[in-house]
Amino acid sequence: MVRTGKNTWKVLTIIFFFTAVGIMFTVGLALFASWQSGSNGNFILNSSKNSDKIALVRIEEVILSSANVVGQIEHWADNKDIKAIIIRIVSPGGGVAQSQEIFHAILLAKKKKPIVASMGTVAASGGYYIASATDKIIAVPGTITGSIGVIAQFTNMEKLFDTIGMSSIVFKSGKYKDAGSPFRPFTEEDHKLMQGIIDDVYNQFIEDVANSRNMELEKVRKLADGRIFTGRQALSNGLIDELGTFRDSVKAATEMAGIGNDPEIVEVDKKSNFLEWLLAELDIAIPAKVFTPPGIYYLWAAW
Repeated sequence: MVRTGKNTWKVLTIIFFFTAVGIMFTVGLALFASWQSGSNGNFILNSSKNSDKIALVRIEEVILSSANVVGQIEHWADNKDIKAIIIRIVSPGGGVAQSQEIFHAILLAKKKKPIVASMGTVAASGGYYIASATDKIIAVPGTITGSIGVIAQFTNMEKLFDTIGMSSIVFKSGKYKDAGSPFRPFTEEDHKLMQGIIDDVYNQFIEDVANSRNMELEKVRKLADGRIFTGRQALSNGLIDELGTFRDSVKAATEMAGIGNDPEIVEVDKKSNFLEWLLAELDIAIPAKVFTPPGIYYLWAAW
């Protein structure tokens, strides 16, 4: 009778686990689809006749898609009424490719007009990577930034499946085809393969930062061990240009653009879908560790 009770609890625990995973996976896919949709919204300028306008582009989430932000940057760069662009970053980073696409969009756009990065609560890893492409980076003293590096995490569920008597059968075309599978451990060869990829993407990160910030590569490398910095520490290490608020970022953009002291700030009128609206109304924070799909990231893992 006792054995039966233990088995019942084991079964219930397993059912609860897979139900929770299923719910998280479903919500994660929905969020991912939302981010991946890359809707650019409607580009609307305020109706005033003020010709001194600065565009605001917000990056305020884990970076899982680049289409929306790239579309905004390209639009404002080509709009003659826009004299400068501010990239407002409140993000722990995100996907490597997505961060790189935004980075390169900024490099192209700043050939046409000045671009200032304004850092909020956190602008780490991919968030810092994107900021480094701008003409000037401004952060408050308490901003969390840095975390220069690359991370990839995989989950192994072998012991769980052994406990419940499940196993997987895999047919593959090459020995690395199922590398990272949760159903088998990493081999030494898998580790070497993955580490080689991580090292190459890491070098891309520090090379881009060094080039865009006009810093010596070795100086960036010494700072690029994954550690985070406050805004004040980042300033002393040459990772940002100035301490200040969003208002100071507007002032800097105004001066760089050579326009009046009272510019009009415009941004995309983005129509959120129902899921985005619901999460905002409920003030739900999305844990990056739970909902980021498998992959290689410029991401502050503590987020």
